[in-house]
Amino acid sequence: MSQKDQEKWDRKYLENPRLREARPPLRWLEDPRLPAPGLALDLACGTGRNAVALAQNGWKVDALDLSPVALQILTEAAEAAGVRESIRTGLIDLDSYEAPSERYDLILIANYLDRELIRRIASALKTGGVLIVETYMEHPENEKKDSNPDYLLQAGELPRLPGSSFETLLYEEFWNEGYEMYRMRKAALIARKIRD
Repeated sequence: MSQKDQEKWDRKYLENPRLREARPPLRWLEDPRLPAPGLALDLACGTGRNAVALAQNGWKVDALDLSPVALQILTEAAEAAGVRESIRTGLIDLDSYEAPSERYDLILIANYLDRELIRRIASALKTGGVLIVETYMEHPENEKKDSNPDYLLQAGELPRLPGSSFETLLYEEFWNEGYEMYRMRKAALIARKIRD
């Protein structure tokens, strides 16, 4: 993470009120195949809509992001929801982040794509733990035409990223929810770690 990246995201959160609005969490957090609440990791958590939802459902959550502004908004939302004690925030550089081995029951990444990070964090899940990834895809009908293609998935790519230690429980390609700023094609994966 460069200082420039951090400043860019802090500026986005400060200047764009829509990014600070409360939004519903990912629908995958209600999937019955998720393990019983334990310890979750929300990477690139932003303002924390998913971390707060997990905490409200009994999870302890490590919520990590590069933006201090986003983490402050998350902290305020967690306090308002009465779950501040269940969420531990951290300012991190996702480019070099290494999670502790076999620590988490659930790892979540939403609206952020780093293919190498997905591979690296596999060891942070306990066997039987679940990985949830939802992010944007390359598609000619995307409204945000200036998206960097390095951060867009190709059709069918996401299930291959975690590696052979995972079994796919759900894979879906779809158009995003109405509360996002641009209409974009997305992909979602729920995968269970079956071996180290």
